[in-house]
Amino acid sequence: MERFFIILIISLLVTVISIVAFDDSDPLIRQVVSEQQISADHLLNAEHHFTLFKTKFGKTYATQEEHDHRLSVFKANLRRAKRHQLLDPTAEHGVTKFSDLTPSEFRKTYLGLKKVLAFPADANHAPILPTSDLPEEFDWRDRGAVTPVKNQGTCGSCWSFSTTGALEGSHFLQTGELVSLSEQQLIDCDHECDPAEKNSCDSGCNGGLMNNAFEYILKSGGVQKESDYPYTGKAGKCHFDKTKIAASVSNFSVIGTDEDQIAANLVKHGPLAIGINAAWMQTYIGKVSCPYICSKKRLDHGVLLVGYGSAGYAPSRLKEKPYWIIKNSWGPNWGEDGYYKLCSGYNLCGMDTMVSAVVSTSS
Repeated sequence: MERFFIILIISLLVTVISIVAFDDSDPLIRQVVSEQQISADHLLNAEHHFTLFKTKFGKTYATQEEHDHRLSVFKANLRRAKRHQLLDPTAEHGVTKFSDLTPSEFRKTYLGLKKVLAFPADANHAPILPTSDLPEEFDWRDRGAVTPVKNQGTCGSCWSFSTTGALEGSHFLQTGELVSLSEQQLIDCDHECDPAEKNSCDSGCNGGLMNNAFEYILKSGGVQKESDYPYTGKAGKCHFDKTKIAASVSNFSVIGTDEDQIAANLVKHGPLAIGINAAWMQTYIGKVSCPYICSKKRLDHGVLLVGYGSAGYAPSRLKEKPYWIIKNSWGPNWGEDGYYKLCSGYNLCGMDTMVSAVVSTSS
């Protein structure tokens, strides 16, 4: 009986903390997972692991001082990955190509979703779809609607990759042709703003919003192919050529915060542009992430929802469609070949908060 009450108290503590938004510099995680729980043995071979890390990801540093600083950051991230593993036990956390970056450096460089309180009042809301006949598993990659994983580099342009991914999928559904579309066009040319939100303008490598980008595409007429307007990873002068439009948007809609409706829209309309809280992604290596703590309000990363599945993951507390399959834009040498799996049924990390479906027209 005493053991039961201890377990109950721990469960309540985790539940309370999970409601609170947290900064991924881990102040609240440290309240749940103490440094004493992280064995010192975990850091015994830190320098050896750092050497392997540098070799694997081609890391070089200009000075010994910078090298030593990055080693200290790497050690801190080893401890951080251990904390993440304890609070996200169904995933695998550890050394990634971002392990020499502080959380703030990582956010500044690789995340780029602008802050938004809500969709505009005049947003086109998706109609309610039937959900009784949804397949148990679904993956647009198996149906040819998803281009290979791309790499945004050191540019906060995730929002543009989320936008093009949704349009690439919708264009495929309309035409049967999978075309890689230009994120660089959006970075250079799209400065669309949501009138209801201050500081919401799409700003190239300094962030943006997928719905703003869809509005830009509607107004400009479309998007060129990647091959015609290639990615540079930095903002440049707009040189959009309307004669080379490869895909256009005829309409887009926002989807309510219901995971069944998200699944139904995914199946009907193709990959969906979504916002997410990326707090657990810097240390993520693979498997299904189902963290106890993840704010639903601090969305900071634009990604592409391409499917849902259950293979190899069936905890008793999860029933149907146990995880979402998410395409990221950090290259194929991150996560599971560039993909992130997030458990479903809990609206984790705000994945249900900013979801958009797009309808394209052939060009």
